Amino acid sequence: MGRNIGPSCRLCRREGMKLFLKGARCETQKCAFLRKKYNPGIHGPKGSFGSKSEYSKQLREKQKAKRTYGIEERQFRNYYRTAVKRPGVTGHVFLGILESRLDNVLYRACFAESRNHGRQLVSHGLIKINGRKVRTPSILVKTGMIIEPTAKAVRGKAFVELAKKKLTAPKWLKVDLKKPSIEVVSMPDKDDIPQEINSQLIVELYSK
Repeated sequence: MGRNIGPSCRLCRREGMKLFLKGARCETQKCAFLRKKYNPGIHGPKGSFGSKSEYSKQLREKQKAKRTYGIEERQFRNYYRTAVKRPGVTGHVFLGILESRLDNVLYRACFAESRNHGRQLVSHGLIKINGRKVRTPSILVKTGMIIEPTAKAVRGKAFVELAKKKLTAPKWLKVDLKKPSIEVVSMPDKDDIPQEINSQLIVELYSK
């Protein structure tokens, strides 16, 4: 998977919403999205962009989802093709697949400050699934899986600070800070899907 090596805050400003790409910084007044409430680039402050076409709205929604989960086009499209083959509303199934990525699960369970941090934990060999160390952040978790940080990760300062914070994990994840561990009790349903992403626009774009 490719990665963005440019300023992360420009992506939030381009999409017109916080994507929480920089962890705790996004919650402070240092967040560039709060300080510069206009699109990046020399024409941003003027706000002279006019009305958006239907295609433009669909494209922006796709870009918003890709940048939120940190996924490149090929992998993103493959997830969509998988969603089409599964029963249910394609848009909901599609976002459910994105939500079940391992790096996102670590973020949702508050074991990582951001999805990028979650990817870093996995790629550095600091996460285990069912007792086995994994290094692939794109693994799609399944019901019954037990996700645990290694002893080295638990001793790390970043994890200790995160463990002190109030948990806001979704209901489909059971978090135990004493072990510590994350149990996938079910797969994300419609109510667990982030409402800020309009999956229908993405479906319409790929259906053309």
